[in-house]
Formats: sequence, structure tokens, C-alpha cells
Amino acid sequence: MSVSRRCLCCVKYLMFVFNLIFWLGGCGLFGVGVWLSFTQSEFSSLPLSFPSLSAANLLLVAGGVTMITGFLGCLGALKEQRCLLMTFFVILLVLVITEVTLTLVLHIFHEQLDTKAQNELKKGMEDYETNSGLQKSWDSVQKMFKCCGVTNQTDWHSILREVSDSKALPLSCCNGEDPCKNGWNEPCYQKARRWLLDNITSVLIFGVCIGIVQIFALAFSLYMYCQILRAEKYLD
Repeated sequence: MSVSRRCLCCVKYLMFVFNLIFWLGGCGLFGVGVWLSFTQSEFSSLPLSFPSLSAANLLLVAGGVTMITGFLGCLGALKEQRCLLMTFFVILLVLVITEVTLTLVLHIFHEQLDTKAQNELKKGMEDYETNSGLQKSWDSVQKMFKCCGVTNQTDWHSILREVSDSKALPLSCCNGEDPCKNGWNEPCYQKARRWLLDNITSVLIFGVCIGIVQIFALAFSLYMYCQILRAEKYLD
């Protein structure tokens, strides 16, 4: 066996291992997304701007794309097909660029995105009295996080219009105390955001490890593509 062929075999199996790790990482991300979706199912009637719901959908999409990309990479490495390798390289490159862009956008515009999300949630609160699903979701959020309103409890004052008291609050703001006059002071958006950040650290570390694997997979796939192309030219 020639040196170039041995080198190609080495890269082939290294790429397969990296893509297997990549695929397993995608399964992990997808699994966390499914878990988060089920644990937050009571909040399903809220807009997707709610932090934990947004994170669940983001992890489901990222995990699904990662699994498909990892499978293509494994297949391309084993079959030694230039078409599969190039498809894998392009998809993975787009994925890496998207991840970097999304990270930068979230970092740079996080305040504007937070404001937009809070405004959407406040707008959605207007249907609290007429939408039973939304009412159940808001009550579940406020009981779980011991919070009241999006930014503070006054968010409810213009929504729950009672003749006797314009400052009435949902019973879930006071843990069932009727009538509810002095609800929890902490805002639900910030408390849910804090809960998410406290619980997602391990996922972020896992994501960084997957990012490193992605870089190696890009390098190996491009090198393997070039080696196969060189071998085909040599045979011709």
C-alpha cells in the first residue's frame, strides 16, 4: 500500500470517528430539546419568545441538522465518494457560519431582542381572559417561577378590567390567594431567562465541544476530498 493510500485510510477513519461523535452530539442536543419541550409543555400557548420555549425549538433544529450532517459525513467517509464529501463540507460550513452569526447577533443585539420578546409576550397577555389555553400557560408560568407579569405585576392592570378594582391580578400571581392584590414582585421574563441560563451551562459547554469537532470534520473532509481527487487523476 502506497504512503498516500495509507494516509487516505487514516484520514478516512479519523473522519468517520469525528462524524460519529458529531452525530452523537446531535442526538444529545435533540434529546435535550425534546426534554425541554416536554417539561415546558404547559407553556405551549405562550409566544415562542418565551426563553425556555425558544431554547427548546432552537435545540431541536440544531440537533436535527447536526444528526443529518453527521450521518452524511460518516457515509461519505466510508464510501469515499467525492459528491457526498463535498455535500457534507458545504452543509457543515453553512452550519458553522450560521452558528457563529447567530451567536454574534444574540451577543450584540440581546437587549433589542429581549425588548421585542417582552413586547410580544405583553401583547399576547391581552387574550388571557378569552383564551383558556393561554390562561393555563400563564398560570403555570407564574406558579412555577413565583413571578407576576412579563416585566412586573402592573402588566396585568390594564388587562384584567374589573369594576371593583382595576388593579386585580390573576390568582396565580398570589399562589391562589383570592382576591389577589399583592402578587409576587419578580418579573416572569427575567426569572425564566435566569432559570434557563442556570440550567443551560452544560449544554453550552457541550456545544463548544461540538464546534471543535465541526472544525476538525471540515478539515478532514476537505483533505479527504483532495486526496480522492488526486488518486482519481493519478489512475486516469
